[in-house]
Amino acid sequence: MLPLIVFAVGLAYSNYRQDRSEATRRVLETVRSMRLVLDSEVQRMTGALQVLALSDSLRNGDFDGFRRLAVGFISQYGEDSILLLADRSGRQLFSTVTTETANLPLRNNHEIVERVFASKTPQYSDLFIGSTKKRPIVTVEVPVLRNGEVVYSLSFSPPIGTFQKLVEQQRPNDRWTVSLLDAKGFVFARTPNPTETFGKRASGALYDSMSRTSEASLSTVSLDGIALSSAYTRSHLTGWTVVAGVAENSLIAPLWRNIAITSLIGGVLLLIGLTFAVRMATTIARGEMLHNLLIDELNHRVKNTLALMQAIAVQTFRSASRDERTKFEGRLSALAEAHNLLSQEKWAGSELRDVIARALQPFLLANPDRIRMTGPAVPLSPRLAVVLSMIVHEIATNAAKYGALSNETGRVTLDWEVIADAPKPRLRLIWTESGGPPVTEPVRRGFGSRLIERSARDQLGGEATVDFLPRGVVCTVVCALDETR
Repeated sequence: MLPLIVFAVGLAYSNYRQDRSEATRRVLETVRSMRLVLDSEVQRMTGALQVLALSDSLRNGDFDGFRRLAVGFISQYGEDSILLLADRSGRQLFSTVTTETANLPLRNNHEIVERVFASKTPQYSDLFIGSTKKRPIVTVEVPVLRNGEVVYSLSFSPPIGTFQKLVEQQRPNDRWTVSLLDAKGFVFARTPNPTETFGKRASGALYDSMSRTSEASLSTVSLDGIALSSAYTRSHLTGWTVVAGVAENSLIAPLWRNIAITSLIGGVLLLIGLTFAVRMATTIARGEMLHNLLIDELNHRVKNTLALMQAIAVQTFRSASRDERTKFEGRLSALAEAHNLLSQEKWAGSELRDVIARALQPFLLANPDRIRMTGPAVPLSPRLAVVLSMIVHEIATNAAKYGALSNETGRVTLDWEVIADAPKPRLRLIWTESGGPPVTEPVRRGFGSRLIERSARDQLGGEATVDFLPRGVVCTVVCALDETR
C-alpha cells in the first residue's frame, strides 16, 4: 500500500503542476485581454479629442464657441473630468472648470506638454497631482495644429473611476487581484482595496521585472501581502501596465485536498492491510510454533528410541566381544549425531560439510589436521544427511582400525564435487588414505564394507567402491542429490 500511496501523491502533485501551468497561461491571457480593453477605451478618448482639436472654433481661438463642444464631450464621463487647453509654456488658456481663464494656474505636468509639442502626436501621462483640483490624475493629451505646427496642447483628465470600473468589470472573480499601473509603476486603479493601494508603487519583484521586460509571468507578493501567481503586460499605446494575479493558496488548495483524500483512503487501506498482515502473521507464527513443537516431540521420541536401542544392544551383546559392542555403539552414535544436526536445522536438511564434520568429530579429537576436507557447499536433504553420515562413519572407523588413522603418520583427504548432469545433479565423494600401514585386500568383505556399498546402492540410488591400493585405501561414493528448500 505504501508504494501505491506514494504513487497517488505523486500523481496529485503532477496534476497540480499541470493545473498551475494552465493557471499561469490563463492569467497571462487575461492581462492581454484587459490591455486590449484598456487600449480600446483610451483610443476612443483619443479619437474624440482629436476631433475636438480639429474644430474651427478652437483653431480660430474662439474659446467661448469651443466651450459648448467641450461641455458636451466631458458630459460623457461625468463632472470629475476636466478638459483644458495650454500653450507650450504650460499656461492654461481654457478650462471646463471655470470661465475665468486669467486666474488659472500653470500646468503641473509640463513634461508631457513638451512631449506633445515635440512629437506632434497624442501623449499619455503618468499619475500626477493636477494643478486645478489638487488631486492625482492621469491625462490624455493631443496636439492642436495650425498650418502643420502645434499651437496648443488639448488635455483631458478622465475620472479615475473610469479606469477603476474597467478593472472591476474585467476581474474574473474575487480570488483575483487586478491593477493598472502607470509607466513609473504607480497604481491608479486596482481591485481589491483600491483606496488603500492607490498611488503606491508596485511590489519589489513585480517592479524589478517590469523594468526589464514588457510582459512576463511570475510569482509575486501583492501590496496586501498575499502571494500571487501573476502576469503583466505593458500597453504600447499608453505605456501603462495591466497586472493580474490569482492567489497561490487557491491554486495549491486542490493539491492539499487531493493529498488529504489520498492519504485518508490510503491510511484506511493501509490499516486494513496491516490488520490482515498481523492476522496472517499470527496464524503463521502459530503454525510455526506447532511445527517446532512437533519437531521437539519427534526429537524426544527418536532420542528415547536410540537410548532404548542402545540398552537393548548392551543386553544383547553382553556375551559378545568388546570390539563388536564398540562397533554397534559407534554406529548408533553416528546416527544420533546426524539426527542432532537435522534437529538444529528443523529437519529442513543440512550442509554436507557440517554432516561430515559431525561424523568425523570423534576421529579429529587427537589430531584435527590428519583429515583434510575440500569441496563446494552442498545442501542435503534429511534422507541424504542420515545415510551419508553413516557411510562416512563406517569409512572412518575402518581407517581407525586398519588404515591411515590407525598410526601416527597416516593422513586422509576427503574431496567432493557436484556433477551437473541430467536428470539430477550427482554428488561424488572420494576418501583417500595415505601414510598408513601397508594395504592388503581382505579375503572377504566385512560388515562395514557391505554396509557402505548397500547403503549407497539401496538408499542413495548410487554406488560405492572401495579400492585397496598400495599407497592406501580409496573409497568413492556417488549418489543423486535431492531437491532441498
